[in-house]
Amino acid sequence: MQTEYEPRAIEQEAQRYWETSQTFKAVEDASREKFYCLSMFPYPSGRLHMGHVRNYTIGDVIARHQRMLGKNVLQPMGWDAFGLPAENAAIKHGIPPSKWTRENIQAMKEQLKRLGFGYDWDRELATCDVDYYRWEQWLFTRLMEKGLAYRATAMVNWDPIDQTVLANEQVIDGRGWRSGALVEKREIEQWFIRITAYAQELLDSIDSLDGWPERVRAMQRNWIGRSEGVHMRFGIAGAEGVASQETLDIFTTRPDTVMGVTYVAVAAEHPLAQRAARDNPELAAFIDECRQGGISEAELETMEKKGHRLGINAVHPITGEQVPIFAANFVLMSYGTGAVMAVPAHDQRDWEFAERYGIPKRQVIFAAEGDEIGIDSHAFTDKGLLRDSDPFDGLTSEEAFDAVADWLETHGKGGRQVNFRLRDWGVSRQRYWGCPVPVVRTAEGEVRPETELPVRLPEDLVVDGSGSPLKKLPAFSDLPNGETRETDTFDTFVESSWYYARYCSPGCDTAMLDERAKYWLPVDQYIGGIEHAVLHLLYARFFHKLLRDEGLVDCDEPFAKLLTQGMVIAETWYREDAEGRRDWFNPSDVEVERDDKGRVVGAVLKADGQPVHFGGIEKMSKSKNNGVDPEAMIERYGVDTVRLYVMFTSPPDQSLEWNDEGVEGAYRFLRRLWVLAATHAEGLRAAGAAERSAGAIPAGSEPAGSDRNAAVDASGAMGAGTSTGVAAQALDDALSDARREVHTALKKALFDYQRQQFNTVVSACMTIVNTLSKLDERATAQVVRREGLSIALRLLAPIAPHITHHLWRELDLGDDILQAPWPQVDEEALAQDQITYVVQVNGKVRGKIEVPAAAERAEVEAAALANENVQRFIGEATLRKVIVVPNKLVNLVVK
Repeated sequence: MQTEYEPRAIEQEAQRYWETSQTFKAVEDASREKFYCLSMFPYPSGRLHMGHVRNYTIGDVIARHQRMLGKNVLQPMGWDAFGLPAENAAIKHGIPPSKWTRENIQAMKEQLKRLGFGYDWDRELATCDVDYYRWEQWLFTRLMEKGLAYRATAMVNWDPIDQTVLANEQVIDGRGWRSGALVEKREIEQWFIRITAYAQELLDSIDSLDGWPERVRAMQRNWIGRSEGVHMRFGIAGAEGVASQETLDIFTTRPDTVMGVTYVAVAAEHPLAQRAARDNPELAAFIDECRQGGISEAELETMEKKGHRLGINAVHPITGEQVPIFAANFVLMSYGTGAVMAVPAHDQRDWEFAERYGIPKRQVIFAAEGDEIGIDSHAFTDKGLLRDSDPFDGLTSEEAFDAVADWLETHGKGGRQVNFRLRDWGVSRQRYWGCPVPVVRTAEGEVRPETELPVRLPEDLVVDGSGSPLKKLPAFSDLPNGETRETDTFDTFVESSWYYARYCSPGCDTAMLDERAKYWLPVDQYIGGIEHAVLHLLYARFFHKLLRDEGLVDCDEPFAKLLTQGMVIAETWYREDAEGRRDWFNPSDVEVERDDKGRVVGAVLKADGQPVHFGGIEKMSKSKNNGVDPEAMIERYGVDTVRLYVMFTSPPDQSLEWNDEGVEGAYRFLRRLWVLAATHAEGLRAAGAAERSAGAIPAGSEPAGSDRNAAVDASGAMGAGTSTGVAAQALDDALSDARREVHTALKKALFDYQRQQFNTVVSACMTIVNTLSKLDERATAQVVRREGLSIALRLLAPIAPHITHHLWRELDLGDDILQAPWPQVDEEALAQDQITYVVQVNGKVRGKIEVPAAAERAEVEAAALANENVQRFIGEATLRKVIVVPNKLVNLVVK
């Protein structure tokens, strides 16, 4: 065995073995417990970043661990290949998006393979492949037939430069996330999937997701947003030409405040506002101004609240009082009815609006106990007792909820209602690089599902930035008999909502999924960023229920367990130019001076020696130039070092702060492991040669590939003998202590694997290596060392798979470490004749004692009090209490 650790050579060797042996090929086997491990698939941008490396390493560690536990493991990989970024890159480079995308897929696939991830590449998919997206087209036509997919006019964020609809999350400070253009609000026809039909089920089944972080479950609940309230109908008065029977529908969760209504606000797009604006130029100008605002709730919360009177009044459903109607920029047609009742005394937004426009405030809720709380400086938003609310005076807010609802129902003006914040999913986009929406418009203007599937996207088109080229391609859009094909494409969330299921049915060309999906689903472990906690996960859960109702899957949820990994963060460095613009420098180009606590005291750019400013620690990004190239790290240290570092530096659900010294430390540890194994192998060879020369082992008598050197049994416990032929003998105290340390570390590592705290697994392995490195060369020490190495290698195998694969074979422990039994703790090794206790006096350590493991509490106390150093600190003080923590600590409390 060579003495130098050369990562590149052993990585290639291990990967060739896995590929030749088809180690990671998943085959359905009903006799074995399955484990489906999945990381969120990447967008093929062309290069992996450290966020990818960390996410996929976490998934690979989990998958390899489960494989070593004996489970039938599936871990696939694919590509989220459609989307606007590919179009933009294609415009920049003057090539079709398909060419750019597929070249990037090939480059990133090679990077993933180099990292040694255990994927079943036979199941690889790309969402831009027609064999994939044809089936979401099929499902969409089924949803149309069921009334779950429909076309409607909706208010959207429109990017006038990219010529497409943007999701709320893609609008930043009122501008398109990519183009920077001021986003417009437009009403256009869109295709929707009726996710609201599943709103209650999506909400209820969150309770079954006990393998998800509570934070994510809460975000899902909030996004669905079930609210119990009351709907009511206000009348309309005071406008010429408005029918007296016309009403204005409103929903509220605070019907107890209804007697405090002093105005009503409607969206700028509301029919009442549009009608009123025909003869009111100022109102029309205000409505145009509202079109420039965003449509997300977050923007509405922070924007300046503005409004304009319509010149007509609403009639209160209970009192008959007339109150003014305003068009307001904080009301959206897409939420609720597009109208809200305003109670400025009891809602802070309504209060601020009323202050601005001189609208009265009427307090009708008062504190149940204590001092009177007025509304001069802010709204009183708590619940309490009703006053000035005849016929509901004296009721509590809770009692008034039912009383008002009953009154409205009795008088035919409203009643109880459950609303959801969730809105139907707008799935169509006005771009090219996406799955075509499979719909045909007839010559009469009707729409019908496409009957000839798939609708193939032409892949050889060059995009020029002036909108979708599909709209200018008669060969695609024009059909016989005057029919035309839909030129919108699906939102890429559609593709990412069911990819996890298609992995289970690779190559199936007769159905979206086949019976294999029922074997593998649900996903046992899903890994991805917290940024996908709402939309992607919600849409995937919704799609899974659609698949279930088509009979394609037989479980209710797609992901049994979810791990949201933390971000990879790093220091940022910059200089400012004369205009205050910041020029960012990569941390590798900066020389940093730190104090003895590691704090930055100064930094200069290596290129010119001039100072740079510290910009804080932030997520790795191109914009801040603080990314670390995985390829550079792999070239310098090897794959296993990078994998070990990202697992060791922090728990997987917390942020990882990049530190080059930490990477160097991970590399040093792997070299220590290598040297330990090489030294042990050399010792065994020397002992074996000595035996053969003495005639103990006849030369050539060992069968090829035999495991004659194995010193561990299947459980990982120490075997009966060694290659030297020396019979097992009792271990001295030093070796017993070493073996105890190994199995104590093993016990902790097994627990940490269960809770996915892989950083402390690595710490346990470091402890084992440190312990084994201190042993001498006696035959009995070799036995303990061999057992310890066997345990350490298996614990490290999921994290650093290449070095452990190589060393396992070099030490003749077996052919494939992934097939080795998972190590088990030998409880006898943990047994101790003597226990060491730390002794404290008033909480401060004053000594240590050793007592027999079987000692009673009284013996432990007596030994602690008898310790010479402890007696010095007790002196003449009075002993008040003795606290004994079994096998660990004695604390003597004195006064």
